[in-house]
Amino acid sequence: MKTQILDAHSPDAIPRALDVLRSGGLVAFPTDTVYGVGSLAFDGKAVESIYLVKDRLIEKAIPVLLGGADELDKVASDVPAMARRLALRFWPGPLTLVVPKKPLLPEAVSAAGTVGVRVPDHPAARALLLAAGPMAVTSANISGQASPSAAEEVLAQLGGRIELILDGGKTPGGEPSTVVDCTGGEPVILRAGPITLLEIESALA
Repeated sequence: MKTQILDAHSPDAIPRALDVLRSGGLVAFPTDTVYGVGSLAFDGKAVESIYLVKDRLIEKAIPVLLGGADELDKVASDVPAMARRLALRFWPGPLTLVVPKKPLLPEAVSAAGTVGVRVPDHPAARALLLAAGPMAVTSANISGQASPSAAEEVLAQLGGRIELILDGGKTPGGEPSTVVDCTGGEPVILRAGPITLLEIESALA
């Protein structure tokens, strides 16, 4: 297939991305860390294709990105009060919350009973997510290779493998999000990142 690149801020960007996503395709776009590639979160076959495109191990769960904290209940069930408070304090931003997943969410997103969820702090990403709804998204690279911070870097790795790249310029790159398990009585950091345990505990105090 031929991979199309569109300016993320052009009037055609969101309608074209929605066409691709709704037909089961994949779209790469900028986030507040690196470029991500994703599908509609509830399209199981499309989510499975992310693994194929990236040469990614099927055992690795894929995070879900949302346009806003008010969409959390679309992908999670019995959301802990702790998770809601952290979402209110740190979203949009570099914090991924692990919460009980909705049963309807495909196993390709997560084979476990939980899902990692985040609202990215990037205008192009949020514009797409607000239009498309929840998306299963991971870094737009071949597994084991460098995570891309520019559209050209995505094309170099995934060109011919995905339908569309939204070019939003260079992303900040840097540290991946902090991942916090919110399914127990206390927050547990599964991956250290920009938001510290101290900040998390302060937000919950």
